[in-house]
Amino acid sequence: MLVAVDIGNTNIVIAVHDGQQWIRSFRIYSDQQKTSDEYFVVLDSLMSHADISKENIDRAVISSVVPNLTRSMQKNIIRLFEVQPLMVDHTINTGLKKETIPAELGSDLLSNLAQAHHVRPDSAVVVVDFGTALTFSTVDSDGSVLGASIAPGLITAVNALFGNTAQLPQVELKIPSSVIGRNSQDSIRSGIMYGYAGMVKTIIERTEQELEKEVFVIATGGLSRTIAPLIDRINLLSPMHTLDGLKLISDLN
Repeated sequence: MLVAVDIGNTNIVIAVHDGQQWIRSFRIYSDQQKTSDEYFVVLDSLMSHADISKENIDRAVISSVVPNLTRSMQKNIIRLFEVQPLMVDHTINTGLKKETIPAELGSDLLSNLAQAHHVRPDSAVVVVDFGTALTFSTVDSDGSVLGASIAPGLITAVNALFGNTAQLPQVELKIPSSVIGRNSQDSIRSGIMYGYAGMVKTIIERTEQELEKEVFVIATGGLSRTIAPLIDRINLLSPMHTLDGLKLISDLN
């Protein structure tokens, strides 16, 4: 079985694949103040309570955009499962053209693009990832990485409003019944949900104008399902897309 670890700025996602499907996934807070031993206790507890036998884990892969947590998680995977995890970077086989990968492209976006090209090898694909940052990463049909666009994520925007204003409340994001809000919560929901839906559609349209061809759009990330009804340009909703990319990369290497 495979353990895939996606270390993001807000959460660490750990998932177990049995060769046929993802059988368990866990989400823990990315806390750079935790020691390596504390993370070991958390990981060991998660696996034990899920009845996952550590002896059955024979592969591991890690993607990280938080350097301070990378080494800690790598050490704990070795300690728990006695396997050397594959670390996702630009030097390994991803199925993409290595010479086209920008030096600063994060390993999460690299995983997204590897899976996107695997799913739609005959199309230019844009992966829209609704995470801490809202990212748009694009791969061409020949496996060339074209680049990315990055904006603050939806939750990041809401937290900025909440933290920098005196009277605006923290809100749960969902689609409001009207674009014209009658109270603070619905007004924030309207501005964020409809505003971000418009941003996504505009970025996709401008990408197509620059490429002079239509793109296939894959949406992933925590809020992708919530906002998807407002974005008719999404062709595929894939909540496990980044993890699927990690498994693909593990298989290729």
